[in-house]
Amino acid sequence: MSDPAIDIDRPQRPAPTSPPGAPSERGARGRGPWLVAAATTVTLLLLAGRYGYHRDELYFLLAGRHLDWGYVDQGPLVPALARLLDTIAPGNLVVLRTPSALLAGGAVLLVAAIARELGGGRGAQTLAAVLAALSGIVLASGHLLSTTTVDLLVWLAAVWCAVRLLRTGDSRWALGIGLALGVGMLSKLLPALLAVGLIAGVLIAGPRRLLRDRWVLAAGGVAVLLAAPNLIWQAAHGFPQLGVAASISDGDSSYSGRVDAFTLQFVIISPYAVPIWIAGLVALLRRPEWRAYRAVGWAWLVVVGIVLIAGGKGYYDAPLLLVLTAAGVLVTVAWASRGSIRLRRGLLVLGVVPFLLPNIVLLLPVLPAERLPGFVIDVNYDAGETIGWPAFTDSVAAVHSGLSPEERSLAVIVTGNYGEAGAVARYGPARGLPRAYSGHNSMADFGRPPADADVVIAVGWERPDPLNAWFETCTLAGRVDQRVEVENDENGGPIHVCRGLRRPWAQIWDTEVRHTG
Repeated sequence: MSDPAIDIDRPQRPAPTSPPGAPSERGARGRGPWLVAAATTVTLLLLAGRYGYHRDELYFLLAGRHLDWGYVDQGPLVPALARLLDTIAPGNLVVLRTPSALLAGGAVLLVAAIARELGGGRGAQTLAAVLAALSGIVLASGHLLSTTTVDLLVWLAAVWCAVRLLRTGDSRWALGIGLALGVGMLSKLLPALLAVGLIAGVLIAGPRRLLRDRWVLAAGGVAVLLAAPNLIWQAAHGFPQLGVAASISDGDSSYSGRVDAFTLQFVIISPYAVPIWIAGLVALLRRPEWRAYRAVGWAWLVVVGIVLIAGGKGYYDAPLLLVLTAAGVLVTVAWASRGSIRLRRGLLVLGVVPFLLPNIVLLLPVLPAERLPGFVIDVNYDAGETIGWPAFTDSVAAVHSGLSPEERSLAVIVTGNYGEAGAVARYGPARGLPRAYSGHNSMADFGRPPADADVVIAVGWERPDPLNAWFETCTLAGRVDQRVEVENDENGGPIHVCRGLRRPWAQIWDTEVRHTG
């Protein structure tokens, strides 16, 4: 009976001899990847209800109340999904995050499937699945409802189809690429970056005939057709996602900046996987029997080059790093099966605890929120943005209750970012708070304060300088107390009460209050 666990003690059956440049045959199918994927999904579901909403999730819920074919920073897919899930089970974090847990499990299976397409046996497929399951990109995005989780599965599905096309020579698999990219661009336009990478890879390494193939051209049409609603919306609004990209390039967002993007390449999967994916890249570019797959290796080089030059976020190319890891696993299994076998396998096992398992503690909510070490937030910024939103709203409510009855009836709330506005929308009604407005990304399009609103509770501005330009007086009335010692963007921040609007909201909203990032 075959063992679904990683079987590197048993030498892998050598692949049939192929002429140089011919793709290798698929490895035998095993149960191991399915078990790993199931364990990944179950673990994420068990932890889905811990801590609280992420800032982005609160934003998605608000965007879902204003359904459209596009938004400043994304397409309609995730907001529509958030609205559906919150309608099915209002306020239920586990239900909201279930799709991400399932997508993460699917991503694990696809990484193993790519290893199989390259000729990996059962042990290699299971090892690839384990490395994917414990990778930073799968754990972090699988815990939250996010556009990143959709991107992850879309990119891996497209590359799996590309590898099958290159292995079999059947260009009909290009339709799978087009389908994946088209659906993905209903979430964000980032899958277009993968398309650029794959096209560039084929131009550099071949087979260039694919660029004239009727199935490949049809696949391009499928992608554009599926993405058309979002593309048309973006075009009609002047492609605001380009403005968001410019803000990210300037470093006005988490995980952005060229140095951070470069550094993230070596931790986003795991430090353990770095030599493995480097070996995979080298093998894809140099191994004679993998010549047909060289376009995939070049695709990553092109994509990561664009990300670093343009100043994009360092996790944009992470799905391709998982592809390189899948390739590198075959090299690693072969390396561990020759020479000083015990020593080599011992090194692989010893590296798991210090370099792979810490991802679970750093990226999943396994530690108590009230005693979360600062180094967790330093490594995983998003963890901090899932803690303390009810207490944040309590802090705003305390300032609101301190106003005179007349001012309470007139006051509105204006926040610096969409997460703060989303928290007030989620928790504010039970605390008697008025509506919150924000100029952040598409929040600016969801409405501005009434023309006569000149008593404002302003939260999210560390310095009152912008507020002083809009109001005659701004007074520090309190500070955010999330009742835990967590260093996120909100805890300890000032709450101002501003009075006397200098100019109408209609004049300042789009030109001064609106911002992206």
